Amino acid sequence: MALVQFDGVEKRYGDRAVLVEISFQIGRGERIALIGDNGSGKSTLLRLIAGLEEPSGGRITRARGVRIGYLPQEPFLDPSRALFAEMLQAFAPVLKQEEELRRLEEELTRSPSEELLLRYDDLQEAFALAGGYRYESEIRRVLSGLGFPPSDWERPLAQFSGGERARAALAKLILERPDLLLLDEPSNHLDFAALEWLEDYLSEWEGGYLLVSHDRLLLDRLSEKTWELVGGRLYKYRGNYSKYLELRTAAEEQQLELYERQRAQIAKMEEFIRRVHAGQKHKQAKDREKKLARLEPGELPPQRKRPRFSFELGSPGGEEVLRLKGLVVGYPERELFRCPDLILHHGKRVALIGPNGSGKTTLLKTILGELSPLSGAVELGAGVTPGYFAQSQEFDEEMTVLEAILEGRSETVEEARTFLGRFLFSGDEVFKRLGELSGGELSRLALARLAQTRGSLLLLDEPTNHLDISAQEALQKALERYEGTVLFVSHDRYLVDRLATEIWEIRDGALRVYEGDYAYYRRRREEEASITEPQRLSHRKEGAIRAQARACSEPGRDRRAEQREAELLDRAAALEEELAQLEQALIEASYAQDLRRINELHASYKEKREELEEVLKEWELLARS
Repeated sequence: MALVQFDGVEKRYGDRAVLVEISFQIGRGERIALIGDNGSGKSTLLRLIAGLEEPSGGRITRARGVRIGYLPQEPFLDPSRALFAEMLQAFAPVLKQEEELRRLEEELTRSPSEELLLRYDDLQEAFALAGGYRYESEIRRVLSGLGFPPSDWERPLAQFSGGERARAALAKLILERPDLLLLDEPSNHLDFAALEWLEDYLSEWEGGYLLVSHDRLLLDRLSEKTWELVGGRLYKYRGNYSKYLELRTAAEEQQLELYERQRAQIAKMEEFIRRVHAGQKHKQAKDREKKLARLEPGELPPQRKRPRFSFELGSPGGEEVLRLKGLVVGYPERELFRCPDLILHHGKRVALIGPNGSGKTTLLKTILGELSPLSGAVELGAGVTPGYFAQSQEFDEEMTVLEAILEGRSETVEEARTFLGRFLFSGDEVFKRLGELSGGELSRLALARLAQTRGSLLLLDEPTNHLDISAQEALQKALERYEGTVLFVSHDRYLVDRLATEIWEIRDGALRVYEGDYAYYRRRREEEASITEPQRLSHRKEGAIRAQARACSEPGRDRRAEQREAELLDRAAALEEELAQLEQALIEASYAQDLRRINELHASYKEKREELEEVLKEWELLARS
């Protein structure tokens, strides 16, 4: 049975029809990408499925007991809770079972009875089958995967940024494991590592999901069906995003051919009717008129507004576009990273990637001369003209779109309006004030201003932010055609995958250069990450020995206390490893429904966890002293 079914659903806001005659079914385990231009109704459709809005017409049916999880673009979490405590709310039923187990354990120690023991055994089995022995490890796995280090886990959510809270909401939602996930732009606020982790996690997801995202690579790798909203109607295609592009092109070409064939047929029939009427052959004319009346009117393919971006090259400059010499990037109070000496050659398209806050934007501003290097130098090549697209657009809100394009330019108003039309500003839209523009409109205007510079080096900071997929496709094609040099920051992996000829990655305080495309970069990173576990353990031990030696050499330190701290940390690490092994064994016993084994492992798990708590308490007391 379908989890959700729509039959002729419509949604209107006043006189405006957002969704028209929408019908579909979503079965268990289906993986669907939902795409469409900004304002096409994607979020509205998700809210209708989740039951947060009611349709204006038609019928929505949900399977009995179905659990639907919805991640809006701006989720809400309790700001007073710590991050880990908020994640625990996803396991409220399991926590109640655990609380009851603790109560029964205490009662059994005071007055054991066969009845209590049977109740305890039944509850323990249910607790194990519900994942009671693995929920903490699953929380740790998800939080780490989405970029939250352990130091964040006890921080109250009120201290987190909006982007961090959005990531936390995503973590909580997938921990709840609903039957159907509704994800509205889950890739927002995720860096490359977190995006790839989410992709791997969802690829193993047992339930179904409906995924709205501007990350075309995420859609490509996760979707088995692609649904598109155009003009309030839903068009369904089998296959991922790349397959959808093929099928859509073929379907629209066929539809256009049929439409033109029918128009030609109608024109012939109308001409015949006119000629026959003129010859007084009314019977034949009547027959053709009846056939004409029975013809179903054909439809043109859905009309999509597509921008026509282009970036023309002014003076190309020399072969060497940019040279970095001993460059250290950051601010007077904090160094961010160091760069190797390197030269950027003409025609390269370089993707600059790295974790949020690592200094990507700072490097672009240093190249532009807006920030001074902490040391070293940045040299632009002879005749190189940079053009800059900033992540945060700053405009005079009272200025109109047309004024923003004419500012300091020699174009006529007519030329400027024609130019703006390529960026989807037409008619009275050119007189809109900048303060009234949406994020997508501001981005298109910023790209129009960038195109005016005719620069030979484009520095782009998240250029696809706020752009819908059709505009992203147009931007990608324009940059592929561009004959100059591009250095761009982007979380859009599809853009990086299709555009970059070289990758610069900021990691661990250094800029690393990978002289190849994104596929080459991923292979190299996998090779670098393939250090064996014994090597990692060896490196950790060496680091611990050095840290201990430094601590013991500090004047005024109690060497016995330092030694005890080190012993406690070693014991805590060993206990955590043993607990992880017990958790895995409990998971396997839970799946096997081996109650005797569960009881044995639970006793060991409880004992080790209590010992770990005591070890950490002693360590904290020593650390504070």
